Amino acid sequence: MESRLAWAATGIAAAAVAVGVGEVVAGVFGSTSAIAAVGALVIALQPPGAKDFMVGLFGTNDKLALEIGVFIGGLLVGVLIGLAGGRDRRFAYAGFALLGIVGLVLILQDPLEDAFAGVITISAAVAAGVAMFQWLASMLVAAPLPAPRVTPRRPAQPVRGVNIPRRAFLVIAGTFVAVGAVLSVIGRFLGSQTPQTSAAQIPVPSPGSTVAPPPSGASFDVAGITPIVTPDTDFYIIDTRLSTPQVDASTWSLRIHGMVDKEVKLNYQQLIAMALTEQYVTIQCVSNEVGGALVGNAKWTGVNLNSVLAMAGVQPGATQLVGTSFDGWTCGFPTQHLQGAGKDALLAVQMNDQPLPARHGYPARLIVPGLYGYVSATKWITDIELTTLEAFDAYWVRLGWAKQGPILTQSRIDVPRAGQNVQAGSVEFGGVAWAPTRGVSKVEVDLDVTGNWQPCELSVPLSDYTWVQWRTTLQVPAGQHTIRVRATDGTGAVQEQGPTPPAPDGARGWMTRGFSAS
Repeated sequence: MESRLAWAATGIAAAAVAVGVGEVVAGVFGSTSAIAAVGALVIALQPPGAKDFMVGLFGTNDKLALEIGVFIGGLLVGVLIGLAGGRDRRFAYAGFALLGIVGLVLILQDPLEDAFAGVITISAAVAAGVAMFQWLASMLVAAPLPAPRVTPRRPAQPVRGVNIPRRAFLVIAGTFVAVGAVLSVIGRFLGSQTPQTSAAQIPVPSPGSTVAPPPSGASFDVAGITPIVTPDTDFYIIDTRLSTPQVDASTWSLRIHGMVDKEVKLNYQQLIAMALTEQYVTIQCVSNEVGGALVGNAKWTGVNLNSVLAMAGVQPGATQLVGTSFDGWTCGFPTQHLQGAGKDALLAVQMNDQPLPARHGYPARLIVPGLYGYVSATKWITDIELTTLEAFDAYWVRLGWAKQGPILTQSRIDVPRAGQNVQAGSVEFGGVAWAPTRGVSKVEVDLDVTGNWQPCELSVPLSDYTWVQWRTTLQVPAGQHTIRVRATDGTGAVQEQGPTPPAPDGARGWMTRGFSAS
């Protein structure tokens, strides 16, 4: 009989090419790809703790890891198709057709998906897979071998085999697996380059209320320290999307409803016609480990959230605001926060004086000072519902994260780098610290865990909503060393020592970094 390994390789190569071609076509058409669609299903079905595990393991590369995992999963399905096709090629063709139907159903779950583009994407993928399978299978033909001696009880039978050397066949199949992988990478790249035209079509008016330029002393000249304002290209991205949504501002709208006096619906033009204001705000992902990079500070421009809610009239019994993204993702936080520390929350439409990038939530998103993103920072927002804390649990709360998520006081060491060798003597240390809505009043460092905490110089804060830079110079002898840091917020509360994992309400701990001096 034919080699089962050869048929498995045939199925793997055909599946790889199918996925790769589908990704390229999806990238060209701006369609949701099969990898993105299956990835969305995996995210939707994830068990509690999966997000924390993936982010802890891969950081901001968690989506890339998921995409690679989906691609590998497709290859494993290809093994089954190949083995089935070895018995009857019709089984393989039926397998590709079935996968195409399933893929199309998943793709059309995306609210922004165009049905025609989805059909073209899946059709191209299935056709490519079938063609590759057919071509490779044609090499696995009847190849008569020398017949055994004929006996009355055992007639001679032709034996089927590979009509080219097995090693050569496997090299060919492996080459097309690599081709499929390369095509997938190209397709994912093309998809990420989809232009956002609606941002240029609807210009945002100049804000009536602006913030002053960063004052003298707002930033230190320390090589390697985090900039006080994070460029949008360097700003962390954590969400449940594997592809960047391209929401059309000309058809976008925001609905405010629930426990309100009257339902309100705003389109984009109406939103940006309201009084616009600017705020520097530091936001952070709850999955950020101690000393991690899932935090950033930007200038956000938008409409004060309270002024939008006032149009609807929030009823006294409403204790939770639930924000919903275009694709159904939800988050929720206490309405009480908007009357205190979060009174300057925004429906943001710009980031660092530019239209809000698609990957950061265009046309509009919530920016709520003092709260982790998982309870507040709805990107691509289309719906705000006023309800009670008891009536609804948002997306991540249902997966085991805390109902309320105030950002904890945190500090980070940027300089020196981990494991860096510095010149013994006077050594400069630096980093950032944050406690949004409370501000940072003090940062201290401890060299070699002696308990001798040394105060640091702080940069001039842009506001109580933002982080500050810190720096200090210490005398460091030659040898191996550690440096640890802690911050004190504006209320006098010292950063918790910890350590604790991010789940369920944020990581606690003093960052410690090792380095050497010589």
